[in-house]
Amino acid sequence: MMTTMIASRTNVLITTIDTVAGHEIVQVIGLVRGSTVRAKHIGTDIVAGLKNLVGGEMTGYSSLMAGAREQAIDRMVAEAHAMGANAVVGFRMETSAIMAGASEIVAYGTAVKLS
Repeated sequence: MMTTMIASRTNVLITTIDTVAGHEIVQVIGLVRGSTVRAKHIGTDIVAGLKNLVGGEMTGYSSLMAGAREQAIDRMVAEAHAMGANAVVGFRMETSAIMAGASEIVAYGTAVKLS
């Protein structure tokens, strides 16, 4: 079973699959991406260290990563919009450690024009 995510930001549709039901891709514009690098705050580290002892969600890190994901998506959408696209298909996200305490989030996909 194939799943899909469809979201709309500033009139740019985002989908994880390569097609959009009810629409035809009339132009493939190309790769678009957005990224951000976020570092931990010492206060977040202290609270996370304590949480590590007792268990549970590390909400400071969850919030940090959620904000980073949104910023990466927003940057990807801005690039797609600037290129004249009205959709991004094949949307994906990746994360990687840049250094101790810092992570990069990358959002990418193919910018297209839909009918």
